[in-house]
Amino acid sequence: MSKILEKALKDALKEDKVTMGTKQVLSSVKNSKLIVLSQSVKKDMFEKIQSDAEKEKIPFVKFQGTSVALGKLCGLQFRISTLSFTSLTDANIKSILKDTTVEEST
Repeated sequence: MSKILEKALKDALKEDKVTMGTKQVLSSVKNSKLIVLSQSVKKDMFEKIQSDAEKEKIPFVKFQGTSVALGKLCGLQFRISTLSFTSLTDANIKSILKDTTVEEST
């Protein structure tokens, strides 16, 4: 699990700069800086979010855990299958993408 993603998520939650939930993220893709998808997202929904994100040139990360794990990471008692950051620095985005790419390959 990316420590950079974890820290960015906690900071964004404090500042209310995160959109949570698949439907909410889908409706606000244009306002997103980075989208995080858990392994629990259904294939058709995953493809829809992925294609919308690619159209808008918004990076996305495949979270290496379930929606339960992503919810716990957010400090919540319920599942979060998809979330997006509405405010994140370019440096943080690059660090998260680099860090999660390294995780996937190991």
